[in-house]
Amino acid sequence: MMIRIGGALSLLVLSLCAEPARFVQDRFAIGFWVPPRTTQNLPERYREIRDAHFNLVIGTAGFTAEEQLRVCEPLGLKVLVDAEDPSKPLPESPACWGYSLADEPGTAAFPSLASRVATLRTQRPGRLAYINLFPNYATPTQWGAPQYAEYLKRFIETVKPDVLSMDHYPLIRPGDDSRGEYLKNLESMRKHSVAAGIPFWNFFHSMPFGDRMDPTEAQIRWMIHASIAHGSKGVMYFCYWTPGQGNAGSGEFPKGGALVTAEGLKTRHYDEARRINAGLQQWGPVLMRLTGDGVLRHTTGNASPELTRSGIRSLDRVGSDPESTFLIGTFHHADGRRAVLLLNHNMAYTAWPTVLFDSEPEVREVSRDDGLEHPLQDDSPELRGLQLSFGAGDARLFLLPPARADAGQESNPPPKTRP
Repeated sequence: MMIRIGGALSLLVLSLCAEPARFVQDRFAIGFWVPPRTTQNLPERYREIRDAHFNLVIGTAGFTAEEQLRVCEPLGLKVLVDAEDPSKPLPESPACWGYSLADEPGTAAFPSLASRVATLRTQRPGRLAYINLFPNYATPTQWGAPQYAEYLKRFIETVKPDVLSMDHYPLIRPGDDSRGEYLKNLESMRKHSVAAGIPFWNFFHSMPFGDRMDPTEAQIRWMIHASIAHGSKGVMYFCYWTPGQGNAGSGEFPKGGALVTAEGLKTRHYDEARRINAGLQQWGPVLMRLTGDGVLRHTTGNASPELTRSGIRSLDRVGSDPESTFLIGTFHHADGRRAVLLLNHNMAYTAWPTVLFDSEPEVREVSRDDGLEHPLQDDSPELRGLQLSFGAGDARLFLLPPARADAGQESNPPPKTRP
């Protein structure tokens, strides 16, 4: 009898000491900032979100969090409920993925946020305590740290997040292109998220504001695909609904022009997002099984040891085509295979290279139409080798067999080329 009581007490102590369940991301997140800011026909507004292939809503607007969750659940939408005010109760629902606690905090706020995250995990086990961070172009004063890497490091060590997230809106203007800094920011996120064993997400802009020009569809594609090339598990549009109350020319967003205007009208960006997101939705299950190893920037015709280590033996222009630059994201798949994402770095012109993989007969492409793996399709079968076509800012995702122990050695027989 005493033994049985002792065993029960031991189990009770263990259960009390056990850490609350942590959030586990189960799908590639396609989300946005600023949900519909209207009280008119909200169920239909949320169906429009679903129809554009979004699966995540961040924040609450238009009605109460409880009403928002009731509308989102049958649509299959997950919600990060606005919870910046700690005095308000935390609603619960199958549609609730978690709670949005803070946007762009500095290190001085980390201890209090850590306390809130720990409390929330106890109150709502398995839900995400979501916090979005500054980009690398913010100032040390804003970070509260001398370097961006230190800012990320202190956030992870202090707050112990389940997702690492930031926003970065690169300048894409004639004569003023800051995409290099965007890529550096993504690389910082990749390294810190891999080291911490957590996914990362990032925001990009889908509307004009300040000195950021209204992006083209190709520019939006590039920002999304560059994020995925670095291994992100979530891409967030800024914004879905145009901020403001419909007062044209006021505040930070005088041009308006998000996916939906402040007055509730769809812009061209809505259909652009719907097209892009449809492919991301199909890629999602595979992307969730990939871990990013690194990203290489490569121009066709150049010999590079890094290129051969990516799983690609050569990447060359066709005939008199101009040279093309690609971002090449490399990954390892949970099943042991390798993966490569090829992204056309040019946002104005197509690219049509000849590509030689190190294991071409076994390479498969993940389709954006059905999410399935398909044998390589030669886009120019009358030319020698394998040609792949890329739209401006477009990307394609390939799965390769595990690397051979002698990969890259002279003794490796070259893969067969097509006539």
